[in-house]
Amino acid sequence: MKEQSSLESSEIFQLLYAIPDPEVPVITIGELGVLRSVDWVNGQLNITITPTYSGCPAMFAIEAEIKTILKENNITDFKLKTVHFPAWTTDWLSDDAKKKLSEYGIAPPQHSSQIKHLRPDEVSLQCPFCNSDKTHLTSWFGSTACKALYFCDNCRQPFEHFKCHH
Repeated sequence: MKEQSSLESSEIFQLLYAIPDPEVPVITIGELGVLRSVDWVNGQLNITITPTYSGCPAMFAIEAEIKTILKENNITDFKLKTVHFPAWTTDWLSDDAKKKLSEYGIAPPQHSSQIKHLRPDEVSLQCPFCNSDKTHLTSWFGSTACKALYFCDNCRQPFEHFKCHH
């Protein structure tokens, strides 16, 4: 193991970047945009994370995994800070994460959070299973607050959609 002072913040960032999201394990907290920054300040490591939603229960698991990885790498002097401003946005999802979501069966956000749909029931999404755009909203909330539930009229499969928001 490296000593605390020999790890660069960029190396630590990469270690933490690879932590799987507890709710959607095919993407990482880095790809999701939850991991915001990792910086050494006066010998203390400062890590900043942002939840996808205020009160997101996955944050407890993410914080625990960050602490475990830091301790495994002999980093004991650190401050883990959760910030809510700026608020997380689907714009922070990497293109790779969006592709992984689709392959996992979750329709990724299609647009920038700057494009707001006041009536989500009018938004047609591409089904992640058959690629049909003949889909409809069945519930604004899926298994988690950050996802909505849709149904494909073509292949008759239900699927979740990672909601576009800011």
